[in-house]
Amino acid sequence: MVSCPSIKNILLLDSEGKRVAVKYFSDDWATLNAKLAFEKSVFTKTQKTNARTEAEITMFDNYIIVYKFIHDLHFFVTGGDEENELILATVLQGFFDSVGLLLRGDVEKRTALENLDLILLCIDEIVDGGIILETDANAIAGKVATNSVDGTTVSQALATAREHLARSLLK
Repeated sequence: MVSCPSIKNILLLDSEGKRVAVKYFSDDWATLNAKLAFEKSVFTKTQKTNARTEAEITMFDNYIIVYKFIHDLHFFVTGGDEENELILATVLQGFFDSVGLLLRGDVEKRTALENLDLILLCIDEIVDGGIILETDANAIAGKVATNSVDGTTVSQALATAREHLARSLLK
């Protein structure tokens, strides 16, 4: 029986192993502590590798993890041990390239945190419920960019709406 490839999680960690943006699509890690422990273990296992020019693949706790680093950011895509590494690598490359496009090549922690809403939307465009939706970076970045109206991101639009609501309540 052939099943659809699925993703367990997508992680974006900083150079110290702290979360920048993460999304889990599996109940394999039921608690926040389990997720944080997994992230720390993955970071510790991979931090000494040189995954800057191309993606690296490793097995860890019966999961296949594909990862790539740029500046102070570490990108990870995790799948089950039965998943195809090439598919996981394609998802990783799509995530990596679309973040690069959305951040206009300035892929570092500070810029990623300033544009966290775009990165989270990017993850949502790539995978939904563990099912891979899109891997083409241009298509992903295009869909995320259309969620920004005239340079106004979703978080900026929400902040403006909050201000308007607060003003109307104070009147």
